[in-house]
Amino acid sequence: MPVLARTGRELLYGRNAVLEALRGRRGLERLFVAEGAREDERLRGLMALATERGVAIERIPRLMLDDATRGVNHQGIALEAEPFRYADFEELLAAPGTVLVLDHLQDPQNVGTLFRAAEAAGVAGVVIPEDRAAEVTPAVVNASAGAVEHLRVAAVPNLARALEALKGSGRWVAGLDAGEGSMNIFAAEIPTPAVLVVGAEGTGMGTNLRKNCDLLLALPMRGRVESLNAATAGAIAIYELVRRESS
Repeated sequence: MPVLARTGRELLYGRNAVLEALRGRRGLERLFVAEGAREDERLRGLMALATERGVAIERIPRLMLDDATRGVNHQGIALEAEPFRYADFEELLAAPGTVLVLDHLQDPQNVGTLFRAAEAAGVAGVVIPEDRAAEVTPAVVNASAGAVEHLRVAAVPNLARALEALKGSGRWVAGLDAGEGSMNIFAAEIPTPAVLVVGAEGTGMGTNLRKNCDLLLALPMRGRVESLNAATAGAIAIYELVRRESS
Protein backbone atom coordinates (compact mmCIF):
# COMPACT_ATOMS: atom_id res chain seq x y z
CA MET A 1 0.00 0.00 0.00
CA PRO A 2 1.44 3.42 -0.90
CA VAL A 3 2.44 5.48 2.12
CA LEU A 4 1.34 9.07 1.57
CA ALA A 5 1.31 10.05 5.26
CA ARG A 6 4.84 10.06 6.63
CA THR A 7 5.80 8.82 10.10
CA GLY A 8 4.02 10.81 12.78
CA ARG A 9 1.38 12.06 10.35
CA GLU A 10 -2.21 11.06 9.50
CA LEU A 11 -4.10 11.04 6.23
CA LEU A 12 -7.45 12.81 6.54
CA TYR A 13 -9.95 12.24 3.74
CA GLY A 14 -13.32 13.50 2.53
CA ARG A 15 -14.03 17.06 1.49
CA ASN A 16 -15.78 18.15 4.70
CA ALA A 17 -13.06 16.68 6.90
CA VAL A 18 -10.30 18.24 4.81
CA LEU A 19 -12.01 21.62 4.73
CA GLU A 20 -12.41 21.82 8.51
CA ALA A 21 -8.85 20.61 9.08
CA LEU A 22 -7.63 23.41 6.80
CA ARG A 23 -9.67 25.81 8.93
CA GLY A 24 -8.51 24.20 12.18
CA ARG A 25 -5.49 24.09 14.45
CA ARG A 26 -3.47 21.10 13.24
CA GLY A 27 -0.13 21.34 11.55
CA LEU A 28 -0.59 20.36 7.89
CA GLU A 29 1.82 19.04 5.28
CA ARG A 30 0.42 18.10 1.85
CA LEU A 31 -2.94 18.12 0.08
CA PHE A 32 -3.39 15.21 -2.31
CA VAL A 33 -5.87 15.58 -5.17
CA ALA A 34 -6.78 12.60 -7.34
CA GLU A 35 -5.99 13.01 -11.02
CA GLY A 36 -9.23 13.44 -12.95
CA ALA A 37 -11.16 14.76 -9.93
CA ARG A 38 -13.80 17.23 -11.09
CA GLU A 39 -12.40 20.66 -10.32
CA ASP A 40 -15.61 22.34 -9.19
CA GLU A 41 -15.92 25.49 -7.10
CA ARG A 42 -15.65 23.56 -3.85
CA LEU A 43 -12.45 21.79 -4.81
CA ARG A 44 -10.93 25.04 -6.06
CA GLY A 45 -11.85 26.63 -2.72
CA LEU A 46 -10.10 23.82 -0.80
CA MET A 47 -6.99 24.18 -2.92
CA ALA A 48 -6.98 27.96 -2.45
CA LEU A 49 -7.29 27.52 1.33
CA ALA A 50 -4.43 25.01 1.29
CA THR A 51 -2.27 27.53 -0.60
CA GLU A 52 -3.14 30.22 1.96
CA ARG A 53 -1.93 27.93 4.75
CA GLY A 54 1.28 27.06 2.92
CA VAL A 55 0.22 23.44 2.28
CA ALA A 56 1.80 21.81 -0.77
CA ILE A 57 -0.67 20.43 -3.34
CA GLU A 58 0.14 17.20 -5.19
CA ARG A 59 -1.82 15.51 -7.97
CA ILE A 60 -1.67 11.72 -7.70
CA PRO A 61 -3.36 8.79 -9.49
CA ARG A 62 -6.80 7.98 -8.07
CA LEU A 63 -5.83 4.33 -7.55
CA MET A 64 -2.91 5.44 -5.40
CA LEU A 65 -5.27 7.52 -3.26
CA ASP A 66 -7.71 4.57 -3.09
CA ASP A 67 -4.96 2.30 -1.80
CA ALA A 68 -3.57 4.83 0.67
CA THR A 69 -7.01 5.42 2.23
CA ARG A 70 -7.91 1.70 2.21
CA GLY A 71 -10.77 2.11 -0.24
CA VAL A 72 -12.91 4.56 1.76
CA ASN A 73 -14.93 7.28 0.02
CA HIS A 74 -12.22 9.93 -0.05
CA GLN A 75 -14.07 12.09 -2.62
CA GLY A 76 -10.87 12.60 -4.58
CA ILE A 77 -8.95 14.38 -1.84
CA ALA A 78 -6.77 13.69 1.21
CA LEU A 79 -4.69 15.77 3.58
CA GLU A 80 -1.46 14.83 5.34
CA ALA A 81 -1.69 16.26 8.85
CA GLU A 82 -0.17 15.95 12.29
CA PRO A 83 -2.13 13.76 14.76
CA PHE A 84 -5.20 15.28 16.41
CA ARG A 85 -4.36 17.69 19.23
CA TYR A 86 -6.20 16.61 22.36
CA ALA A 87 -7.09 19.28 24.90
CA ASP A 88 -5.79 19.25 28.45
CA PHE A 89 -8.55 18.10 30.79
CA GLU A 90 -7.85 21.10 33.03
CA GLU A 91 -8.54 23.42 30.10
CA LEU A 92 -11.87 21.74 29.45
CA LEU A 93 -12.70 21.79 33.17
CA ALA A 94 -12.32 25.55 33.27
CA ALA A 95 -14.43 26.20 30.16
CA PRO A 96 -18.05 27.25 30.85
CA GLY A 97 -21.00 25.16 29.71
CA THR A 98 -22.18 21.62 29.11
CA VAL A 99 -19.62 18.81 28.86
CA LEU A 100 -20.15 15.52 27.01
CA VAL A 101 -18.56 12.33 28.38
CA LEU A 102 -18.40 9.20 26.20
CA ASP A 103 -18.16 5.95 28.14
CA HIS A 104 -16.08 3.62 25.95
CA LEU A 105 -17.91 4.06 22.65
CA GLN A 106 -16.06 2.13 19.97
CA ASP A 107 -17.91 2.72 16.70
CA PRO A 108 -16.18 5.57 14.79
CA GLN A 109 -19.47 6.51 13.12
CA ASN A 110 -21.26 6.92 16.46
CA VAL A 111 -18.37 8.84 17.99
CA GLY A 112 -18.10 11.09 14.94
CA THR A 113 -21.84 11.79 14.94
CA LEU A 114 -21.73 12.77 18.62
CA PHE A 115 -18.71 15.01 18.04
CA ARG A 116 -20.59 16.73 15.22
CA ALA A 117 -23.66 17.31 17.39
CA ALA A 118 -21.53 18.49 20.32
CA GLU A 119 -19.64 21.03 18.20
CA ALA A 120 -22.81 22.27 16.51
CA ALA A 121 -24.52 22.71 19.89
CA GLY A 122 -21.55 24.61 21.29
CA VAL A 123 -20.62 22.37 24.22
CA ALA A 124 -17.58 23.21 26.35
CA GLY A 125 -15.89 19.98 25.31
CA VAL A 126 -15.90 16.20 25.25
CA VAL A 127 -14.16 13.69 27.52
CA ILE A 128 -13.23 10.21 26.31
CA PRO A 129 -11.25 7.40 27.97
CA GLU A 130 -7.68 6.73 26.90
CA ASP A 131 -8.25 2.99 26.56
CA ARG A 132 -10.88 0.66 25.04
CA ALA A 133 -12.60 3.41 23.08
CA ALA A 134 -12.52 5.00 19.65
CA GLU A 135 -9.84 7.66 19.38
CA VAL A 136 -9.92 10.70 17.10
CA THR A 137 -8.79 8.89 13.96
CA PRO A 138 -9.26 9.96 10.33
CA ALA A 139 -12.39 7.76 10.24
CA VAL A 140 -13.84 9.63 13.22
CA VAL A 141 -12.89 13.00 11.69
CA ASN A 142 -14.70 12.02 8.49
CA ALA A 143 -17.75 10.75 10.41
CA SER A 144 -17.93 14.10 12.24
CA ALA A 145 -17.78 15.93 8.88
CA GLY A 146 -14.68 17.62 10.27
CA ALA A 147 -16.51 19.14 13.26
CA VAL A 148 -14.11 17.55 15.74
CA GLU A 149 -11.35 19.80 14.36
CA HIS A 150 -12.99 22.71 16.24
CA LEU A 151 -13.87 20.81 19.42
CA ARG A 152 -12.04 20.41 22.75
CA VAL A 153 -11.59 16.67 23.27
CA ALA A 154 -9.73 15.46 26.37
CA ALA A 155 -8.63 11.82 26.77
CA VAL A 156 -8.35 10.77 30.42
CA PRO A 157 -7.13 7.59 32.16
CA ASN A 158 -10.09 7.36 34.55
CA LEU A 159 -13.61 8.55 33.66
CA ALA A 160 -14.97 8.22 37.19
CA ARG A 161 -12.23 10.50 38.50
CA ALA A 162 -12.95 12.93 35.67
CA LEU A 163 -16.63 13.03 36.66
CA GLU A 164 -15.67 13.88 40.23
CA ALA A 165 -13.54 16.76 38.98
CA LEU A 166 -16.38 17.98 36.75
CA LYS A 167 -18.71 17.93 39.73
CA GLY A 168 -16.15 20.00 41.60
CA SER A 169 -16.37 22.59 38.82
CA GLY A 170 -20.04 23.16 39.69
CA ARG A 171 -21.66 20.83 37.16
CA TRP A 172 -24.35 18.22 37.74
CA VAL A 173 -23.75 14.82 36.12
CA ALA A 174 -26.61 13.35 34.12
CA GLY A 175 -26.34 9.86 32.67
CA LEU A 176 -28.30 8.92 29.56
CA ASP A 177 -29.78 5.55 30.50
CA ALA A 178 -33.02 3.81 29.56
CA GLY A 179 -33.03 1.57 32.64
CA GLU A 180 -35.09 1.57 35.80
CA GLY A 181 -35.03 4.80 37.79
CA SER A 182 -34.42 7.05 34.79
CA MET A 183 -36.51 10.19 34.34
CA ASN A 184 -37.99 11.60 31.16
CA ILE A 185 -35.36 14.09 29.98
CA PHE A 186 -38.02 16.56 28.82
CA ALA A 187 -39.85 16.55 32.18
CA ALA A 188 -36.98 16.24 34.65
CA GLU A 189 -35.45 19.14 36.54
CA ILE A 190 -31.84 19.31 35.39
CA PRO A 191 -29.55 21.87 37.04
CA THR A 192 -27.16 23.51 34.61
CA PRO A 193 -24.38 23.59 33.64
CA ALA A 194 -24.39 19.82 33.32
CA VAL A 195 -22.32 16.88 32.25
CA LEU A 196 -23.99 14.38 29.92
CA VAL A 197 -22.67 10.81 30.04
CA VAL A 198 -23.44 8.60 27.04
CA GLY A 199 -22.80 4.88 27.45
CA ALA A 200 -21.24 2.42 25.04
CA GLU A 201 -23.06 0.72 22.21
CA GLY A 202 -24.99 -2.28 23.47
CA THR A 203 -23.75 -2.31 27.08
CA GLY A 204 -24.61 1.27 28.03
CA MET A 205 -22.96 3.03 30.95
CA GLY A 206 -20.62 1.14 33.22
CA THR A 207 -21.74 0.51 36.79
CA ASN A 208 -19.03 2.72 38.23
CA LEU A 209 -20.09 5.70 36.14
CA ARG A 210 -23.76 5.17 36.97
CA LYS A 211 -22.87 5.55 40.64
CA ASN A 212 -21.24 8.89 39.85
CA CYS A 213 -24.33 10.31 38.16
CA ASP A 214 -26.53 12.75 40.07
CA LEU A 215 -29.51 11.75 37.93
CA LEU A 216 -30.36 9.35 35.13
CA LEU A 217 -32.25 10.50 32.06
CA ALA A 218 -34.08 8.70 29.27
CA LEU A 219 -35.77 9.73 26.06
CA PRO A 220 -39.49 8.90 25.91
CA MET A 221 -40.14 6.09 23.41
CA ARG A 222 -43.68 6.46 22.05
CA GLY A 223 -43.33 4.42 18.91
CA ARG A 224 -42.81 0.71 18.40
CA VAL A 225 -39.03 0.66 18.57
CA GLU A 226 -37.60 0.16 22.04
CA SER A 227 -34.54 2.37 21.82
CA LEU A 228 -32.35 4.66 19.74
CA ASN A 229 -28.68 4.11 19.09
CA ALA A 230 -26.13 5.92 21.23
CA ALA A 231 -25.38 8.60 18.63
CA THR A 232 -28.99 9.54 17.93
CA ALA A 233 -30.05 9.53 21.58
CA GLY A 234 -26.93 11.42 22.64
CA ALA A 235 -27.40 14.12 20.00
CA ILE A 236 -30.99 14.78 21.13
CA ALA A 237 -29.91 14.89 24.78
CA ILE A 238 -27.03 17.28 24.04
CA TYR A 239 -29.39 19.79 22.49
CA GLU A 240 -31.87 19.48 25.35
CA LEU A 241 -29.21 20.25 27.95
CA VAL A 242 -27.81 23.14 25.93
CA ARG A 243 -31.35 24.50 25.51
CA ARG A 244 -31.83 24.39 29.29
CA GLU A 245 -28.49 26.08 29.81
CA SER A 246 -29.41 29.02 27.58
CA SER A 247 -33.04 29.46 28.68
